[in-house]
Amino acid sequence: MQMHGTEVRQKALTLLRNGSKNADVARALNVPLGTVSYWRHMDRAKRGECPGAHNPKCPRCDGRELDEAAYAYLLGLYLGDGHIIQYSGHRVPSLMITCANDWPGLMDDCEKAMRTVFPDNSVCRVRRTGCQNVKIYSKHLWCMFPQHGPGKKHERLIELEPWQEDIVEEHPWEFIRGLIHSDGCRITNWTTRLVGGERKRYEYPRYFFTNKSQDILGLFADTLDIVGVEWTMTRRGKDPFNITVARRDSVALMDAHIGPKY
Repeated sequence: MQMHGTEVRQKALTLLRNGSKNADVARALNVPLGTVSYWRHMDRAKRGECPGAHNPKCPRCDGRELDEAAYAYLLGLYLGDGHIIQYSGHRVPSLMITCANDWPGLMDDCEKAMRTVFPDNSVCRVRRTGCQNVKIYSKHLWCMFPQHGPGKKHERLIELEPWQEDIVEEHPWEFIRGLIHSDGCRITNWTTRLVGGERKRYEYPRYFFTNKSQDILGLFADTLDIVGVEWTMTRRGKDPFNITVARRDSVALMDAHIGPKY
C-alpha cells in the first residue's frame, strides 16, 4: 500500500478547506479518492464540524437506537459483497460494499442504509473499474458485524448472533433483499413447446442466489423459509453452490418484496 507523507496530506487539506472537491484533489495530488475522503472527514471531525464525530454512539456499546430494517439490508449486503479492513496507520476500520456500475439504484440504497445505520459517520464512494466501493469508517464496525474475521468468508464459520437473528426474524425481507442485491439476481428463462402443431415460446422468471459459503447459503435458505418461499439447492460437485426460486407463487412473492436489481 502506498503511504502519503504529511506534506501531501497538508496540501490536500488546504485545497479541501478552500472549497475543492474530493475528486479534484485526488487527481491533482495522485492520491486515492478514498484516502482524500478519509482525510477530509478526520479534519472536519477535529474541528468539530461532524455531528457526533468526537464520540459517535453505537447501538451495541451505548444502546443508541438502531434502524433494524436498514441494518438487516446492510447485513445482507455485507455477507455477500462486503468486507471490513483496517489499513496500517488508520485508527479506524472501514466497511466497503462493492457495487457494480450497472446497478446505480442498488448503490444508492447501499449508501442510504450505511447513513441510516451509522448516522454519525461519513459515507463515500471509491471508483473502481466497472464498480464502486461504497465505504464508511467507524470504530464500531466490529461491534455491528461480528462475522468479520481473517480470511475469506467461505473458509470460516459464518453464523448470526442472537441479537442479529432477532432482527432478521423481524425484518426477513430486508435481509433477503440485501443478499439478492449482493450475490443474487432475477432472470427470465425461456423454452419452446409444440402447441397445436405450432412451436410457441414461453418465458418464466426465477431468482438465483450464489455463494461459496455454505453458512451464508444456509442463512438465505432459512430466511426464505420464514417468509414462505419455496427453494431448491443445486451443487457444484458435492458442495452446495446455488439456491433457486422458480415456483410461480414463490417468484410472485419475491417480486412483490424484492424485484430485479436496478
